[in-house]
Amino acid sequence: MARVARIEANGGPEVIAFHDVDLPAPGAGEVRVRHTALGLNFIDTYHRRGIYPVALPAELGVEGVGMVEATGEGVTDFQPGQRVGYFGPERGAYATHRNIAAASLFHIPDDIDDDSAAAALLKGCTAEFLVERCARVEAGWPVLVHAAAGGVGLILVQWLKAIGATVIGTVSTEEKAAQARAAGADHIIFYQSEDTASRVRKLTGGKGVRVVFDGVGMSTWESSLDSCGIRGLIVNYGNADAPVGGVNLGVLAMKGSLYNSRPMLYHYYADPAERAAGIARLWDMLRSGKVKITIGQRYRLEEVAQAHIDLEGRKTTGSTLLLP
Repeated sequence: MARVARIEANGGPEVIAFHDVDLPAPGAGEVRVRHTALGLNFIDTYHRRGIYPVALPAELGVEGVGMVEATGEGVTDFQPGQRVGYFGPERGAYATHRNIAAASLFHIPDDIDDDSAAAALLKGCTAEFLVERCARVEAGWPVLVHAAAGGVGLILVQWLKAIGATVIGTVSTEEKAAQARAAGADHIIFYQSEDTASRVRKLTGGKGVRVVFDGVGMSTWESSLDSCGIRGLIVNYGNADAPVGGVNLGVLAMKGSLYNSRPMLYHYYADPAERAAGIARLWDMLRSGKVKITIGQRYRLEEVAQAHIDLEGRKTTGSTLLLP
């Protein structure tokens, strides 16, 4: 028997309801996983709200870690008793147990504990592809990270510092500023009381940054534009506030022949060779200590509605775990 969260309609956190489900045996190419830790991510709220449309009724959650309980026909890479993790694209992580395609799984190394893996998989691989394959940041570049104390933000700051970038981070509170500084941020901007773009220009001698990493969305779009230097890149990787829409592409020209990308993690982890290389790079960064995972809060799985409220209310720091 599995305890599974579903939504019957799009809406606020209150639409999430739990059901007891008898899982069938894993089908061909599938693995049954008993979850030990689940990651909470903004993409979960996009599915719930309908920003990313899903067929209803729908299961939620894309990131999980656990133990293999059974395998279906044709599965050779995984065996019962092995520790595994995943970050989608299939939904259904908000559950005590689930069946999932073996092709979506990663082996969890013995020296990485379950909580760290669940907190790091999606956010860490996001940082990997954003920094190294999307923006291709180089040592010495000034970069801006919005929401620098968030789950992805803290990992981005550490990753960027590890490769030698100069990091400017935006935060809302002194507590979050301390966390961003501890992660390695060179400069902090309090976006609620300071003009982000003006501070960025002062910090960069008027030139602006080479790259802006923006997971917030509409409310930071203008400051991202005005913070970016000539021929710089704005990477919009999330919609914590609201999606960016109605953009006149001519603005990119007027602001300095800027580039803009709206990348998705799954497009960078679709190829098996890229998946293997990306996850190996994450494990290496964790083992080296160059990236440390901050688990800011833990909730019981049944408290997931409150976890969504806190995440959307920007009351969380670092990564958030749901414990079945």
